[in-house]
Amino acid sequence: MSSNTSANYLITGGAGFIGSNFIRHLLRAEPEARVTNLDKLTYAGNPANLAEVASDPRYTFVKGDICDTALVDGLMDSSTIVVNFAAETHVDRSILDPLSFINTDVMGVGVLLEAFRRKQGRRFLHISTDEVYGSIPDGRFREEDPLNPSSPYSASKAGGDRLAYSYFVTYGVPVVIARPSNTFGPYQYPEKVIPLFATNAMDDQPLPLYGDGSNVRDWLYVEDLCRGLRVLLERGEPGRAYNLGGGNEVMNRDLTGRILEILDKPATLIRPVPDRLGHDRRYALDSSRAATLGWRPSMPFAAALETTVRWYVSNRAWWETIKKGSDEYRRYYEIQYARRAER
Repeated sequence: MSSNTSANYLITGGAGFIGSNFIRHLLRAEPEARVTNLDKLTYAGNPANLAEVASDPRYTFVKGDICDTALVDGLMDSSTIVVNFAAETHVDRSILDPLSFINTDVMGVGVLLEAFRRKQGRRFLHISTDEVYGSIPDGRFREEDPLNPSSPYSASKAGGDRLAYSYFVTYGVPVVIARPSNTFGPYQYPEKVIPLFATNAMDDQPLPLYGDGSNVRDWLYVEDLCRGLRVLLERGEPGRAYNLGGGNEVMNRDLTGRILEILDKPATLIRPVPDRLGHDRRYALDSSRAATLGWRPSMPFAAALETTVRWYVSNRAWWETIKKGSDEYRRYYEIQYARRAER
């Protein structure tokens, strides 16, 4: 991506799952790039995710909150491109604590956009989600379709998404919006379904499958997403949103079965639990707009899932530190399972 090779990037939320994968991808792909990673290091932000680049002179870590106006203003002085991954992202947590999602996913986006507008940066890439559209019984969502979010998480992401667009319309800020489908891969915090089920199965613990397991998600491997985001940085049209779908629609119960098969674990580990409140039935994206820029996912789903599950097998110390060493993780799941039992 020659147009961005000398860029100074401000990556927000870069210690999380997708952000850390993107930073590693970026530093491999763009030898001249310099990256500042601003991350609050909430429960899902993990410095260990970036251990391999921590000593790279092109990489700088700053601990802080995107809602901190003074901090963000200072970092924007030396940044030409902003990629905003910072967000509260887990639907279950948004049901328990919606206001924290609104604060980060809307207010925080506003702070970033306002600082970027004043500094007149080169490109602002905002990472949204397919969940802003809500559920679709058939067909695929296109970027022009109305947003109809169903949870406090997706509603807060829709707010940030449209706030970013408003800065393009009102101020001419060169904003591009990415709406990826469900992303998976190494370093994903084990509250999400693939790492949760894989790690539970490794320890012969139950896999809590929501409802009848027939909810459908479209899965995208994280490296394919990283490639797509760099395409949007180079070729995306300011003011436009781009769907980045994996094209891999899988029912949750089938996904669960595949994980157990990879690990050679029995189906008796599956434990049906009451369905999530406001649970969307199906997500699916039309990614033809991104395809016109030259992006398509390339990793077959079966191979990507196997690679991901095997990563968790080989990196037990990484996830055990989280699942067994974090009081916050245990408290959250105690609350979750208690609420499910009440319903």
